[in-house]
Amino acid sequence: MDPINIIAGLNLIATFGANVTGAKKGLKSTVTVAKEKPVSFLQKIPLAISVLAIILFILAIFQVGTFSYIPEYQNIRLVGLIFYLVFSWMQIAAFKTLGDSYSQEVLIYRHHKLITKGPFRFIRHPQYLSQILMDLGAGFATLSYLVIPLAVIEIPILIMRALLEEKLLNKNFKEEFLNYKSKSGFMLPFIG
Repeated sequence: MDPINIIAGLNLIATFGANVTGAKKGLKSTVTVAKEKPVSFLQKIPLAISVLAIILFILAIFQVGTFSYIPEYQNIRLVGLIFYLVFSWMQIAAFKTLGDSYSQEVLIYRHHKLITKGPFRFIRHPQYLSQILMDLGAGFATLSYLVIPLAVIEIPILIMRALLEEKLLNKNFKEEFLNYKSKSGFMLPFIG
């Protein structure tokens, strides 16, 4: 098997293990009564796309749905692998930083807290930025002609989801959120 794919596969296994707590907290959001939970296609579609991306990435690790691995593409694959590794762990760091405020759905818990530390200190949606860059990195690391287009499709959907979250946070945290918003970027530091 290809060394880049082996590293990517091992990282996938490791991040699954590290994200078990995130999955448990996501389950909590389905059984806990939320203070506010908007009805939107943005609740389920991004999660479905993420699951599909993981499935396609697993297939790509076994070179299903990939371009040929020729030496001319090696540098692209290495950069993709670095992006995949870095941003898969950044996403886990974002989930862990959210703590009890983490949910797989867009909602506000009764005792919700506005998180402004860790990666959230610089950008308001590091989990979505990480998802986009992780999936693009995975696609380029494996040269998957299935993962890359899916990651591109995911970009506007995750931006819309982040905007929905902002609306909800603004409504529930008012001045505290506006103050935080003035000091942080939307998905990139110092921008928006």
